[in-house]
Amino acid sequence: MIRLTKLNREPFLLNHMQIETIEMIPETKIIMMNHDYYIVRETPEAVVRQIENYTARVRDIYREITISDKRGD
Repeated sequence: MIRLTKLNREPFLLNHMQIETIEMIPETKIIMMNHDYYIVRETPEAVVRQIENYTARVRDIYREITISDKRGD
């Protein structure tokens, strides 16, 4: 989930896996797979950067979890 801000300054969390497209109208309009949409204060570049950062953190956690201890072998 990424943290975004609606135009009325209300923060919310969005499941980035459900984003279909991001448009500039000139505001940032995020259209979801179910065709709902959100207009947010962040730029499209900032939204993409948040998605990249979140994905990197998840991969780091996965890598940390999958490290196995071979000392007992």
